[in-house]
Amino acid sequence: MFTDYVKINVKSGDGGNGAVSFRREKYVAAGGPDGGDGGKGGDVYFFVDPDANTLVDFRFKKKFKAENGKNGEGAHRYGRSGEDLHIGVPIGTIIRDAETNQVLADLSEKGQEELILPGGRGGKGNSHFATSTRQAPRFSQDGEKGLEKEIVLELKLLADVGLVGFPNVGKSTFLSRTTSATPKIANYHFTTLEPNLGVVKSSYGDSFVIADIPGIIEGASQGTGLGLQFLRHIERTRLLLHVIDVSGTEGRNPVEDFNTINEELKQYSEKLAARKQIIVANKIDSMQDENLYKELEKMAKEKGIEIYKISAVTGEGIEELLKHVSEILKTLPKEDVVEVVGGKKVYTLEDEIPFTITREDGMWIVDGPGRAVDRLMGRINIEDNESMYYFQKCLDELGVNKALKEAGVKQGDTVKVVDWELEWMD
Repeated sequence: MFTDYVKINVKSGDGGNGAVSFRREKYVAAGGPDGGDGGKGGDVYFFVDPDANTLVDFRFKKKFKAENGKNGEGAHRYGRSGEDLHIGVPIGTIIRDAETNQVLADLSEKGQEELILPGGRGGKGNSHFATSTRQAPRFSQDGEKGLEKEIVLELKLLADVGLVGFPNVGKSTFLSRTTSATPKIANYHFTTLEPNLGVVKSSYGDSFVIADIPGIIEGASQGTGLGLQFLRHIERTRLLLHVIDVSGTEGRNPVEDFNTINEELKQYSEKLAARKQIIVANKIDSMQDENLYKELEKMAKEKGIEIYKISAVTGEGIEELLKHVSEILKTLPKEDVVEVVGGKKVYTLEDEIPFTITREDGMWIVDGPGRAVDRLMGRINIEDNESMYYFQKCLDELGVNKALKEAGVKQGDTVKVVDWELEWMD
């Protein structure tokens, strides 16, 4: 089964908690704090798996999680970092944020691996919080929670040449004659229900990859039939071979077919519609009205598009076409194959905007698009006075207290920091 679009949930590992511990040895009356740090949570990576060619395995497993970091212990023993999670996908897979549709990675090169979600940082043990005035801190820092995201995996075939055209125009027959691919072929519409790849190895030493895309129909760009499922596969091709039936056996008009398909390409992607294209006039062995071909040839000349007459059944004209395709591909840059829309984004634990302050219903709200405050809250023990003192100090260092004063906070005002409601004291 060919699967080219799946939605999965991934989560990086939580950081381990720091330890609260004190040195206890014989003849040492007052040993200092020796709580070790928690280990870092495992990262989530995606890599190109050379043995994978579909996303079908992800239909049965939807949740992936990296290992959590281990908690710290006494005697300055640090917790072990969690194992990273490495997820293999086929070459040509684009990874998107399911919520924003932002591209996180484009795995289009052999051996490529990308960090998608970093693991949470381990919490600090109480040994880090000892000062000249606080020699026995009885609090530590909890580990940072990992990141969790719903992501979309979208596979786009990596081929040099894409075959486009209406169903039943002979694309599969052409592919089977020119390559070792064995697509299902029959005389009815929508025979090809999944893309097929074939490698052309010419007698003059060149080779290139052709993708037979299931027949595009009118309305494909809006999702009619199987259109949207397959149009994505021709986005990465460098050259389009537009196969058109000129036999007249099905009562079709070649010029109208050409215009309809190109309109669908344009509706889907302006860049795709502008890609270099060659018209392949197929089924000349059974042509009933030569005027149909002449009209198509005239239109091609007016538009400056090359046209080749072939018969996928008999092989007539195919060798000449393939030789020309090979020469054209030498002039088309491979850089155009890879397209990452919107730029690459890897989620990080750092924040460009650490917090925001707003006033709602007489209450000051400290929150923000970033995770700085959120992260701090998750690592504080509200029941411990020393831990709360440390919390206040961190708020001051982040600039939260200063920002609240500048915003006009007064004695006795309620300040909500994420989920905690606190009373402001000058």
